[in-house]
Amino acid sequence: MSANHKAPEGRVRAPRWAIWLPLALFVGFVALVMTGLLKPADRTVRSALVGKPMPSFDLPPALPGRPGLSSAELANGKVHLVNIFASWCIPCRVEAPQLAQLQRAGVEIEGISVRDSRENLEGFLATNGDPFDSIGADDDGQVQLALGSSGVPETYIVDGKGVIRYQHVGEIRPEQLDVILARIQEAGQ
Repeated sequence: MSANHKAPEGRVRAPRWAIWLPLALFVGFVALVMTGLLKPADRTVRSALVGKPMPSFDLPPALPGRPGLSSAELANGKVHLVNIFASWCIPCRVEAPQLAQLQRAGVEIEGISVRDSRENLEGFLATNGDPFDSIGADDDGQVQLALGSSGVPETYIVDGKGVIRYQHVGEIRPEQLDVILARIQEAGQ
């Protein structure tokens, strides 16, 4: 510094790059937010039971005159699709046509009705169809929790020995039917 341009006494002059630091931090923050928006993290909670036997349970019938569901019945030598659903679940209504299509293809579908009333369940099945061979009433959600299910609907493919081979989180959509059928076929081998 020349003699005419002295910094005031007691004041330290910041380096030139320091003036650009707030802008660089802002650009970095925007880049981080954009990355999260363009490629969000998969927040799906997967069950740790895939490849393991179904947890032991014995659910009473959800509807009079219909069979309930137990884990022992799922180890009968046949592949089963176990669908966790509820009448109050909007995505469960979305997947109803796909479940009907799977039933027409010969898939054995078992239901676990979570925290539901008989009246609401009857109305749901009357409106959306009933593809289920049996429906167990999981009134307290304990079987759902034992399966590691994060919500409804959720579907498990169980092989003839009662081992969970595949988990599908969320509603089954039309474009996913081929994957579900392929997984059922794999489970039967």
